[in-house]
Amino acid sequence: MPNYKYNRMKKLKFAIIGCGRIAQRHAEHISNNGYLKAVCDIDINKANELGKKYSAIVYSSIDDLLEKEKEVNVVSICTPNGLHAEHTIKALRAGFNVLCEKPMAINVHDCGTMIQEAEKANKRLFIVKQNRFNPPVVAIKKIIEEGKLGKILSVQLNCFWNRNNEYYKNSDWKGTKKLDGGTLFTHFSHFIDLLFWMIGDVKEVYAFNKNFTHQNIIEFDDTGVVVLKFFNGVLGTVNYTVNSYTKNMEGSITIFGEKGTVKIGGQYLNELEYQMIEGIEIKDLPKGNPPNNYGQYIGSMSNHDKVYENVVDVLENGGVIATNGFEGLKTVEIIDKIYANAEKNQ
Repeated sequence: MPNYKYNRMKKLKFAIIGCGRIAQRHAEHISNNGYLKAVCDIDINKANELGKKYSAIVYSSIDDLLEKEKEVNVVSICTPNGLHAEHTIKALRAGFNVLCEKPMAINVHDCGTMIQEAEKANKRLFIVKQNRFNPPVVAIKKIIEEGKLGKILSVQLNCFWNRNNEYYKNSDWKGTKKLDGGTLFTHFSHFIDLLFWMIGDVKEVYAFNKNFTHQNIIEFDDTGVVVLKFFNGVLGTVNYTVNSYTKNMEGSITIFGEKGTVKIGGQYLNELEYQMIEGIEIKDLPKGNPPNNYGQYIGSMSNHDKVYENVVDVLENGGVIATNGFEGLKTVEIIDKIYANAEKNQ
């Protein structure tokens, strides 16, 4: 077992609320950037397992942790989607900076309250959007900002993953509207975030969705098709499903501009699959991190190291937050628009 005791000398102290699968990734990168002082989960066995590995104090009550661990600098929220707002607000009101896993929340009102509470407490609110750090995403974002694609005309987002029935059956919250929220929230909010970050805010949507193969397993859609109109005039489409046969197939964004066309693809937006750009060629991209591997299924790219490096840079060096609360809210707002319109079109 690794020895993490040396981290006690590092400056920033962290606590993790929620000790499920993604918490393992958070703990690993906390140990490289600070000191994991406390962990909490209502499942005490999960909390004990994570706490023992990182020599952290174990709690089964978030209220107890927030009351007793006043030396903690940042509370990382890794609980189910529908609890993100409640737990973030508690931590902010108790005087802690917060790093909240995606999605920020599962409704816009809660996102707004989270932002307000951070401002009241004069604390930082970070939102995990690790796909922004994928090397091809970074490269394309840069050339868009430099105007090298010219005016953006249209964009296509494809999210073709596999989530079988066992994925949902083995969880007491995934697949529920109350705690999960929907396929776009749990699986593809990173992709929607990149549409906002790279292209702009969405003005109008027209959407259809359906649950084809997960009846009596999940309480929402497993497939959707969406047409988007952005405020800047760009037109877009989103096609998503968790019914890709047997395994994940593709996660891609294709952008058509006046001066170029690019496609970021692979299964996890980890490859620059196509480029034809006036006067330039993107070369020698660094190799990205592997995707999060959860045993039976694969998640998004594992860039939580970059997320925690940003947290440290902001809190210790006055750096700029990679994804702030407003940006997290905009992702939720776009998803909410999609689901509201799809419900109208049932």
